[in-house]
Amino acid sequence: MSRSKSKLSDAAAEATTAFSPIIGIHRSELVRSLGVVLKQAALNPLTLGGHFLNYSKDIKDVIVGKSEYEPHPKDRRFQDPAWAKSPFYRRTMQGWMAMKQNLNNWLSEANIEEVDRARAHFILEVVTDALAPSNSLLGNPAAMKRFYETGGKSVVQGLKNAYDDMVNNNMMPSQVDSRPFKVGENLATTPGDVIFRNDVLEIIQYKATTDEVHAIPLLIIPPQINKFYASDLTPDKSMFRFMLTQGVQLFAISWRNPGAEQAHWGLETYIKAAMEGIEAVLKITKSKKINVSGACSGGISVATLLSHLAAEGNDCINCSTFQVCVLDPRQEDSEVGALISPDTLEAARKRSAAKGILSGDDLARTFAWMRPNDLIWNYVVNNYLMGDSPPAFDILFWNNDTTNLPAALHSDYLDSYVSAPFANPGTQEFMGHMLDLGQVKHDSFVVAGFTDHITPWRACYRTTKLLGGNVEFFVSNSGHIQSLLNPPTNPKAKYFYNASGKDNTADEWMENAELLDGSWWTPWSAWLTERSGELKPAPKSAGNRKYKSLAAAPGEYVFG
Repeated sequence: MSRSKSKLSDAAAEATTAFSPIIGIHRSELVRSLGVVLKQAALNPLTLGGHFLNYSKDIKDVIVGKSEYEPHPKDRRFQDPAWAKSPFYRRTMQGWMAMKQNLNNWLSEANIEEVDRARAHFILEVVTDALAPSNSLLGNPAAMKRFYETGGKSVVQGLKNAYDDMVNNNMMPSQVDSRPFKVGENLATTPGDVIFRNDVLEIIQYKATTDEVHAIPLLIIPPQINKFYASDLTPDKSMFRFMLTQGVQLFAISWRNPGAEQAHWGLETYIKAAMEGIEAVLKITKSKKINVSGACSGGISVATLLSHLAAEGNDCINCSTFQVCVLDPRQEDSEVGALISPDTLEAARKRSAAKGILSGDDLARTFAWMRPNDLIWNYVVNNYLMGDSPPAFDILFWNNDTTNLPAALHSDYLDSYVSAPFANPGTQEFMGHMLDLGQVKHDSFVVAGFTDHITPWRACYRTTKLLGGNVEFFVSNSGHIQSLLNPPTNPKAKYFYNASGKDNTADEWMENAELLDGSWWTPWSAWLTERSGELKPAPKSAGNRKYKSLAAAPGEYVFG
């Protein structure tokens, strides 16, 4: 992969789809807030006029070469040397920056409610970033250079790419060249068998790679908003393969991709299905205990399951792991938080109820427009202006292999965002019991990503405060998905660790934490195997007399 494509794919990988777009905000609400701003401008023309005069002064400085506007050093749009050396490109960039800055200054002073201001800032960012000179052929020096070098062929190929996206990709620029990838052939290839299936899920038992395995199995519970094989991409970054080398008896859930006919599936449906699967795993392994792990919104399922089992007095869960998971959501945790209101959440609920599902394509499109520079304009430049194919990157292929959310589950997630039941124990009933993670007394392991803007590490740290047992907390050195897919073979892998536990604030924890070389997979596997029982001979075949192999891994539901 070329250096430019590597940067492009890395930027997109840091912005993989997660919980935020589930909450969502519709364009009609943004348009309404923009209307409020425009009305305010009409009522207070002097304020707008003052900023227009300041903009005029800025433009004069740009024209005479005295402007001090400079792009951020990490802004990938303006990395080409021509932006600094060419008077034309430098003035074009500075004129655009002056416009954006003065519009933001005016909006910051507008006499409107904060939710309208946040929404207006959001739509202003989208519009002004769309107008960035780097997004046009003539305004992009790298694209113009490619045009001359190829004799115009780059533009012809770019038009072909644009047409293909219009026809085959819902008019969105493609983020990944999917041609090299095929699930079950070069992705999700760890050997195993489906040993249990119900309407909601498949349970995959992975083939042991050691002569002996630990008696207590591990069940991976993935998010319902992504397919499970993020943890089993290529062999070199497969968490599944690594855990098998540690003698872990590994099982994983693969959720069925629901359609409108499954609109009634709520969180209770998924938890009951998971409990059926757990029963099968315990019978196959002849273990009275099981360990569980959940990532991102899959951690919400894990937390709900743990609380319910604890309330029932069922102690079959031996220990739990939470990966990049926020159980105490707050508006300040993400960019979308400031845009949310009770009306926004209710509108989102009604939209999915009308369709029966929140479709994976809609989810991905919403998230892309939340981060348009990384997920839209980068690809407009790469695919259309430069005439290149998007990168062939396994993480992006997985991220674009979308799944749907049934309307009832979407509604449950919206409720959890509003009520934060785990942060307010004893306030919400689930399956006949009040949710309370303080009653979960077993050991837990929590890992976060240092540069994760989707589930920020400080928000993940709050998870440690909710659990009743002993908790280990680690912070991987990367962003959301890449912090998880960070194997020991990665020379750049590092993690923060502080043995003091959960008695500090997040910043106090980090202030006294050590930055250590290596992957968090290593201490996690050591922690997990200590809690996985005695060693015993590895099973010679999958399942047992009752639970026979139904299909080879990665199963059938993953292709839905």
